[in-house]
Amino acid sequence: MDNLEDILDVLNNNGIILYPTDTIWGLGCRSDRQDAVEKIFNLKKREKSKPLSVLVSSLSMLHETVLDVHPRIETLLLYHTKPLTLIYKKAKNIQPPLADQSGSLGVRLTSEPFCKKIIDALGVPLVSTSANLSGNPYPKNFKEINMELIEKVDYVVKYRQTELTVSEPSVIAKFNKEGDLDFLRT
Repeated sequence: MDNLEDILDVLNNNGIILYPTDTIWGLGCRSDRQDAVEKIFNLKKREKSKPLSVLVSSLSMLHETVLDVHPRIETLLLYHTKPLTLIYKKAKNIQPPLADQSGSLGVRLTSEPFCKKIIDALGVPLVSTSANLSGNPYPKNFKEINMELIEKVDYVVKYRQTELTVSEPSVIAKFNKEGDLDFLRT
């Protein structure tokens, strides 16, 4: 099994982990480590104009991460049946390329207990981007992850590797000017 201290050691030293989320397998690092964020972009061969998302473990961490949290967000997050990544207009203390040039950021309140444990121990959001090379399909389970990625990360989480359940990415939405949700991916 995975030792949380080993994972934290990697993350605290600008490392990249490959880990299961509440949706699909992801690549992650500390959101406050620019060098590690850059490593993920390079590893995925992703354009810097396409920002990454982060996972938070609580509503209080969400409020610490973005400005202007919509007043109905708590109700939405409690009752939405699928994992939901929301695009917020302004991030706090998160710079491009993790946030886009305007400062907007995708954030998901994770329901995965393992992820919550990591994030709580870090005290900062965890970067979360699909474990695939840019332009390629996302992995539906661990067995579909490209070996190039597995070999280049600093730590591969063992938890849930043997699951064969087909996973889907999160729903993505943002609030429009009227305060209603516009769904970008369902």
